[in-house]
Amino acid sequence: MFAMDLKEAMATNVRRVRYAKGLTQEELADRAGLSARYLGSIERASVSASVTVLGRLARALRVDAGELIRVPQRRQAG
Repeated sequence: MFAMDLKEAMATNVRRVRYAKGLTQEELADRAGLSARYLGSIERASVSASVTVLGRLARALRVDAGELIRVPQRRQAG
């Protein structure tokens, strides 16, 4: 069983990629044809986005959709 569910993984990944690309929630929401409020709910993992929305976000962020639902690997203490 995953320590993080896919909804949480998507929230973390969308936020991470959005920050990396220098986009605000409003800018990404506009590019993906979503409301900023709905995008905020996705980034807080309060809603489960459909695969259609996943695809729209991936296209707007110019990443593979799989990257947005990939469960982040835990870092090993080194």
